Amino acid sequence: MDLTYTPEEEEFRARLREWLGRVLPTLPPKPSPDDWPGRRAYDLGWQRRLYDAGYAEVHWDASPTMRLIFLEETEKAGAPYVGAGFVGLLHAGPTIAAEGTAEQRARWLPPILRGDEVWCQGFSEPDAGSDLAALRTRARRDGDDYVVSGSKIWTSHAEVADWCELLVRTDSEAPKHRGISWLAMPMDAPGITVRPLRTLAGSAEFAEVFLDEVRVPVANRVGDENDGWRVTMVTLSFERGTAFVGEVVACRRVLRELAVEARKNGRWDDPVLRRRLGRLNAEFRALWRLTQWNVSEAELTGGVPGVGGSVFKLRYSHARQELYDAAADVLGPESLDLDRPWVLDRLSSLSYTIAAGTSQIQRNIVAERILGLPKGR
Repeated sequence: MDLTYTPEEEEFRARLREWLGRVLPTLPPKPSPDDWPGRRAYDLGWQRRLYDAGYAEVHWDASPTMRLIFLEETEKAGAPYVGAGFVGLLHAGPTIAAEGTAEQRARWLPPILRGDEVWCQGFSEPDAGSDLAALRTRARRDGDDYVVSGSKIWTSHAEVADWCELLVRTDSEAPKHRGISWLAMPMDAPGITVRPLRTLAGSAEFAEVFLDEVRVPVANRVGDENDGWRVTMVTLSFERGTAFVGEVVACRRVLRELAVEARKNGRWDDPVLRRRLGRLNAEFRALWRLTQWNVSEAELTGGVPGVGGSVFKLRYSHARQELYDAAADVLGPESLDLDRPWVLDRLSSLSYTIAAGTSQIQRNIVAERILGLPKGR
């Protein structure tokens, strides 16, 4: 694998870095974390700036390496996170780009890139979280529509979304992995009820979604009927392969800040803490190289990340939790102060071994698809 950058890629990096340096000081203040309409407007406003400057297409019309450079540089510069655009830009959009028809690409991709529309993720259900293929939300064919009934939970950004990437069961008689379809559901359709969920960190970016005879056009199905599990694996490949790239850069920055804070408050004199921070530094450097390896592999396979994303996601989830546990050691008693840096991050890090596929599921994927071990009975 070639982990070096070409002159063209380095020129793109320099041009992006210069643009960020000019634009970021002109941004308006960020809205309150609880002001989701305000956060939606802020996040989409940033996406529109990227679009107008010619950087929006990097999410799926550029090479995986260009995407890696973009995510690295925007995080280093302290640019706004994708926020409400997370699902559209990093999950649904790349999936539609890879699996959608020409008509579907023309309908959904430009509004995502322009910052006109927000997507949410309707995958998990109360009884189908880690075992996603056990989902029970039904879609009955009725002419040119599917009639959908069921419920979803942990639906990211549902309260401000225009569209939902929705997994439904279209054949209840088929084996559970073969009777699923991937639909794009308009969130203003009759029969949809959204109830926000508040997390341990106090935020409400998730919701329960209840579906009562919701009509979704058959034309909104991405991929063939009952082929949704394969399409979903494409979505999850993006989620596990490249969606966390910016967060690795952020964790490396936090690690440097922790070392500075430890020197200021005297905790640096503890050799155990110094060894812990040193090991985490090596861990995140290795994760960054693994990211580059995964991106190089994606370059050779049509732009879709491979199963190596599961290795990354598994290790990154635990490394992030270890990082913020170390932050608590650095802060000492102040780690109980929710207004201190890193405290809310520590609470949110607890979800990372569950979100985007639990660590147990990732271990199964690594064992079966990389190591070739037999499936458990």
